[in-house]
Amino acid sequence: MLSPVAVGVDGSPESLAAAEWAAREAVRRGRPLRLLHVRNWHPRQGEAEIAHAAERHRARCVLRQAEERVRAACPDVRVYDEQVEGPASAALIKASADAELLVLGSRGLGRITGLLVGSVALEVVARATRPVVLVRADGTAGETQEVDGSGRRDVVLGVDVTEPCDEVIEFAFEAARVRHARLRVLHAWRAPDPFTLGPGEIGLVSDPERAEEWLRFLAAVLQVWGDKYSDVDVLQTVVEGKPSGALTKAASDAELLVVGHRLTDRPRIARTGPVTHAVIQQAVCPVAVVPHY
Repeated sequence: MLSPVAVGVDGSPESLAAAEWAAREAVRRGRPLRLLHVRNWHPRQGEAEIAHAAERHRARCVLRQAEERVRAACPDVRVYDEQVEGPASAALIKASADAELLVLGSRGLGRITGLLVGSVALEVVARATRPVVLVRADGTAGETQEVDGSGRRDVVLGVDVTEPCDEVIEFAFEAARVRHARLRVLHAWRAPDPFTLGPGEIGLVSDPERAEEWLRFLAAVLQVWGDKYSDVDVLQTVVEGKPSGALTKAASDAELLVVGHRLTDRPRIARTGPVTHAVIQQAVCPVAVVPHY
């Protein structure tokens, strides 16, 4: 059996939007869809059986609601559901190991606080060894909107040309291919600080010249992937500025933003890098976080 596109559902608007997005992705990739609800129940002594039955009933209602949303959007999707015991983060991380990718709902960055993605989603992103996609419930998970005359919004990929990662690049090319979308690859660079230049280093190169040099580096990194995915239209861009700000801006009208996450050899430390952390909080489009070593 093909590995599924898995999605965690809890009845929230964000998780329903994630379920719909996951269903469309499953159809694009020819994969089944796995609806997953994690039960977290803590009954008082003597009420275990009643509480367990109530929690199972609630889980069935959550899964039924998600399936109805999924089938209304994608009638042809192959879907099955499952209830598992928590804790939520551990159960979702385990489910992701057997999935093509895992999809979760995200509230993104709110007006009051910048930590609204949620501790569970952040821990899953930090620890999962398979791609995790975070989807918001503001309409970005629905049908593609026409913006460039082709009927498709771009898939945006953030690349650090000094440390490119094959897993992240391949995921982005494949995402663009199955959507028949253009892939916009972006590298953000910063001008060197004249106070930190070493002896003999050239500090008087103009910004346009630096940009051209970075663009050549980016083209070299992408050449093999352009040959492999010759049917994908690729737009290579370099911008001066912080990567998180540049990616968030580029993704403002994107179909999907793809970033990488380097897994640590220290499993007790569950955190994402600053760029990935910023974009999953701020980007309005779905964000795919692809782990790599």
